[in-house]
Amino acid sequence: MGMLSTSLADQDIFNAVIKQNPFLVYQLPCFWNVQLSDHTRSEQCYRDVSDLKVIHWNSPKKLRVKNKHVEFFRNLYLTFLEYDGNLLRRELFGCPSEADVNSENLQKQLSELDEDDLCYEFRRERFTVHRTHLYFLHYEYEPASDNTDVTLVAQLSMDRLQMLEAICKHWEGPVSLALYLSDAEAQQFLRYAQGSEVLMSRHNVAYHVVYKEGQFYPVNLLRNVAMKHVGTPYMFLSDIDFLPMYGLYEYLRKSVIQLDLANTKKAMIVPAFETLRYRLSFPKSKAELLSMLDMGTLFTFRYHVWTKGHAPTNFAKWRTATTPYRVEWEADFEPYVVVRRDCPEYDRRFVGFGWNKVAHIMELDAQEYEFIVLPNAYMIHMPHAPSFDITKFRSNKQYRICLKTLKEEFQQDMSRRYGFAALKYLTAENNS
Repeated sequence: MGMLSTSLADQDIFNAVIKQNPFLVYQLPCFWNVQLSDHTRSEQCYRDVSDLKVIHWNSPKKLRVKNKHVEFFRNLYLTFLEYDGNLLRRELFGCPSEADVNSENLQKQLSELDEDDLCYEFRRERFTVHRTHLYFLHYEYEPASDNTDVTLVAQLSMDRLQMLEAICKHWEGPVSLALYLSDAEAQQFLRYAQGSEVLMSRHNVAYHVVYKEGQFYPVNLLRNVAMKHVGTPYMFLSDIDFLPMYGLYEYLRKSVIQLDLANTKKAMIVPAFETLRYRLSFPKSKAELLSMLDMGTLFTFRYHVWTKGHAPTNFAKWRTATTPYRVEWEADFEPYVVVRRDCPEYDRRFVGFGWNKVAHIMELDAQEYEFIVLPNAYMIHMPHAPSFDITKFRSNKQYRICLKTLKEEFQQDMSRRYGFAALKYLTAENNS
């Protein structure tokens, strides 16, 4: 062949060493690795299924192989998949080991919390370590070489899966999603995704599963997980209930250059609108959107329940704007923005409903980001049933009291970090 060397797989190397040094091997009975395929004689390896230690689906047919106990094996496997994985984190008996520094710090922080505090569960959530499965499905994407690429970032739970296909149709660029699921829901999501031609055709969507633990929806933790695994220079910090306008991906890449985001601290605002209709003829241009606004088919986002959240965007000015314009931070401002990947994380103390985005925008303002509204960009919020957390916020007085307490503590932390410059946030809050 004329070859001086050949490439060996790991298994080939192990086999070669074992062949020359058989004394290294302790031979286990075959029920420690029962091979399940159509042509093995695995049933000769055990008398009863209780003898089995490990079963190995080593056939391309996987769970569809022929075996006298295949139904039992299949049910056992599927049952295990849907177990609560948190059960496996509990030590039944301890093994001597050196204490992990991070674990010690975590235990110290938890021990400093007052269990009699009525907001104890809120405070504890900040220190919860969630099991996380990054890149739950195959992901493959090479960012554009011109350093203008933008990743859409969002988070969701099982009840919002129906938005995924629509978002993929509206946004052709990369996406980073954090999904908050139980182990059983993760398997349901896998089946859902595998049954969707739209989702299976997209390899530039990264799905990161954060497994459920605790009683709150850890919205800002989820956002941080999705942000940490963005591979492009810029991020569009969106929410799962919004559909971006057609062509927004390319428009944002051009805006990144126009506004020199690479060398300046800017947050580009994508104006947010909403519809109350489940079936919407999505506007294909700003002119169409303005027409639908005038007809009452669309509205500015949360105009009737939370005007302050998006009022600083200045929708009246946006209607006729042809160039980007700067707006100032105001109390309770929570726009959807495009920023560099190195922007601050979201504050984990805010869980469930309330102040989770407001605090982040306040942090950007404290770090002297400029807020620039894009004149030809828009996104539309689609209707959905109220989330469990907003229902708790509306019905539970203690929930609202704890949120107010967390807001005050966040503002005190801002004062410590940013000094005199942070006084305006306290003043604005008192005046709002």
